[in-house]
Order: sequence, then C-alpha cells, then structure tokens
Amino acid sequence: MPRSVDDLAKEVLGLSPELRTGLLDRVVASLDTGDAGDTAAAWDALAARREAELASGQVKAVPLEDALGRLRAVLE
Repeated sequence: MPRSVDDLAKEVLGLSPELRTGLLDRVVASLDTGDAGDTAAAWDALAARREAELASGQVKAVPLEDALGRLRAVLE
C-alpha cells in the first residue's frame, strides 16, 4: 500500500536541509520534460520574480504548515 502524503512529508521534513535540497532537486528534475537549459532558465526567472515580490511586499510568505496543508488537501 502506498504511503500517505502526510507520512512522506513527515519523513522528508525530518531530513537535514542538505538532504531535503538534494531530494527537491531530484523531484523537480523528474518533472522536467523539455530542454534542460530552458527549464533551468525558467525556474531561475520564476525564483527571481518570486523573491522580488516577497522583498517588495507585493506578496506575503505562507507558513510552511499552511502550505503543506493546502498541498495535502489537493493531493488527497
């Protein structure tokens, strides 16, 4: 039987930041279907845009538990 998203999230969040970063890189890479250069550039542009939005106060950060709750609701 597959593990629940909650169980996976608990396990992943218990990892060190370095391991979580490596896992995130692998998950994102698994979603890439186009040219790797184009995809990396698009992610970089999105990250820069989101960082600027946060810095300017245009958007507010969402607490991690809230974000995970939203994700669980969509995935379950």
